[in-house]
Amino acid sequence: MGCCEFPAAAQGCDGAFTVDSSRVTFGRGCLAELGDRARALGLRRVALFSDARVAGLPVFRGAHDSLVAAGLDVMTYTDVHVEPTDESFAAAARFARESNPDGYVSLGGGSVIDTCKAANLYATHPADLLAYVNAPVGEGKPVPGPLRPHLACPTTAGTGSEVTGIAIFDLLALSAKTGIASHALRPTEALVDPDCTASLPPEVVAAAGLDVLSHALESYTARPYVHRPAPERPSLRPMSQGANPWSDLGCREALRVLGQFIERAVRDASDSEAREQMMWAATLAGIAFGNAGVHAPHGMAYAVAGLVRDFRPAGYSADEPLVPHGMAVILNAPAVFRRIAAVSPERHLEAARLLGADTRGAAAADAGEVLATELIRIMRAVGMPNGLGGVGYADTDVAALAEGAYPQQRLLQNAPLEMTKPVLADLFRQALRYW
Repeated sequence: MGCCEFPAAAQGCDGAFTVDSSRVTFGRGCLAELGDRARALGLRRVALFSDARVAGLPVFRGAHDSLVAAGLDVMTYTDVHVEPTDESFAAAARFARESNPDGYVSLGGGSVIDTCKAANLYATHPADLLAYVNAPVGEGKPVPGPLRPHLACPTTAGTGSEVTGIAIFDLLALSAKTGIASHALRPTEALVDPDCTASLPPEVVAAAGLDVLSHALESYTARPYVHRPAPERPSLRPMSQGANPWSDLGCREALRVLGQFIERAVRDASDSEAREQMMWAATLAGIAFGNAGVHAPHGMAYAVAGLVRDFRPAGYSADEPLVPHGMAVILNAPAVFRRIAAVSPERHLEAARLLGADTRGAAAADAGEVLATELIRIMRAVGMPNGLGGVGYADTDVAALAEGAYPQQRLLQNAPLEMTKPVLADLFRQALRYW
């Protein structure tokens, strides 16, 4: 499949897509290159961002020592909040302004990388927090210029934040997640070292891996780029362009790798091949969704995470109730793909086949159920809760969840079907229980 799979753009729609990515170095042990990479960018004074857990691991000492050995002055910030908030973003930005580095390094999962992006943004181009936040929650103002260099070093195989221009946080006043999306936020370089995931507990591997899976599935089934309205100017073409030939390549390969390795990676921490392949899938899917965008499962996930009451997942050290991002996403996914499959049944069947489902003899009308069934099988195999009910939600919460998800228009408008409040409510209801 290639460009010929996509029809010509209709009048008023875009006929081109843009490919963007960070520079990526991938491989075991590549974190040791950090100091040399930073010095090659001309950096002399860097802010090293991490969180309290990662700061206690050997990978943090290795990253710090690599920077120091390269002759750099290193200032550390390890107060990153797991699942960042507007308050934790503001605190990180204060540190960045006061320390005034000429570049940044982030070492951690998506929370760390996103916090570093935000600190870089608000220290470089100071503004009220909501100024750059996606509309309609924030003002959606464009970032006025480039940021300082940022080298992102992921320690989880999940968010893909190291190659995207997106930073997600919890806006406490609304009890909902939102974010900032700008090409300027994309890290300058990513050092993706699979050895950094060796110490992750299986629950974290599972949630992060299912986030990767949904990145690939949502990008592959998003509204095609030729159906998106043309931008006012080419330079205003959004990052969430819709499914396109470039993103399709990464999505298909990520799904194939996930189907083969996700259960192994969760089951056996010593399975270095599986952990490495999961890191590769995360990189592929990150580059893909950084150019195509995700849609309804992610848009719904922000409400699921933001309205959580009592759930505390195993494997996480959070001090407050938490639905991990990948878990919040995948709990919505079977319901969504059942609903949207009729728009592109061949894509849904192909995705199910790549994940490992037997699609022989399946008709187009079966596509949604085939894919949803395979997703549910994988969810059960890696220990996910039984739908939204498994993390504490009930039918009485459906209206609030739909209200919380509806403002995520940047994501919902990338879906192949219109996501009205009644549609969202029905999807949340269908996601309450799967088995």
